[in-house]
Amino acid sequence: MQQWISLLSQNNVGKVLENEPLAKYTTWKIGGPADALVIPENKEQMVNLIQLLHKHQIPWMQLGRGSNMLVSDKGIRGVVVKPGEGFDYAEFHEGGVTAGAAHSFVKLSVVAAKKEWTGLEFGSGIPGTVGGAVYMNAGAHGSDVSRIFQSAEIVLETGELVRYSKEDMEFAYRHSVLHDRRGIVLEATFELQQGERKVISESMAAYKDRRRRTQPLQMACAGSVFRNPPGDHAARLIEAAGLKGMTRGGAQVSTMHANFIVNTGQATAEDVITLMQQIQNTISSQNGINLVPEVFVVGER
Repeated sequence: MQQWISLLSQNNVGKVLENEPLAKYTTWKIGGPADALVIPENKEQMVNLIQLLHKHQIPWMQLGRGSNMLVSDKGIRGVVVKPGEGFDYAEFHEGGVTAGAAHSFVKLSVVAAKKEWTGLEFGSGIPGTVGGAVYMNAGAHGSDVSRIFQSAEIVLETGELVRYSKEDMEFAYRHSVLHDRRGIVLEATFELQQGERKVISESMAAYKDRRRRTQPLQMACAGSVFRNPPGDHAARLIEAAGLKGMTRGGAQVSTMHANFIVNTGQATAEDVITLMQQIQNTISSQNGINLVPEVFVVGER
């Protein structure tokens, strides 16, 4: 391990943090250390990094804001790649906006509304980055990234730079081609339409009020834990099974929204995993439905 950490530190790949705890980089506030967390600040550093990792066969994974990720208590072996502040930008232009991978998706939707661009209203409650939203085809309120996506610049796991169109991304429910073909989004362009600021703002305000009333936003969590099964809602199934409020260690099924698991203060990854498994087992036995996690569970167990 020391050999490749030294290799990374000696090259132009950005900031290299050894044995870095990941709890502070996830919205669940849970997670052990990564062997190395590397934060490239520009395209050149990112390409250099991915090429080095590929050449020396060093295991790696990517991290945005960590809003849909549960990192194990033992942490992650290898390198965690997190786009830095150099990827935090948004440039509005005729027909839409181009934003860097590290830019807040919520902030993007808010600024778009102020500039009277419509299409991003659904993103006002998605607490991730642009890169993460594209990777997951994030969505809410009947819309998702695929509806507005135009193209993205991506560095593949070989270090090759490519630009993918909507067709290339193979979007599906909470899925993109990047789940199957490894790569990191550097920036994405979204197609927007001119709208009325009042109408856009009223729509976003309604979404915000609904979230405030129904979601435990004041607690450490990771949004929806399970995907909605066809024709139903995971939250409805979990609540109907009487699992709201169930706890394991410091993890609790939210009393506000049954498809949220919150960290009450000292939750471990194992607490959350145990709770997830118990929910899945209960719903499977009662309804014959296999709830599929929407969050990624990563790291050494």
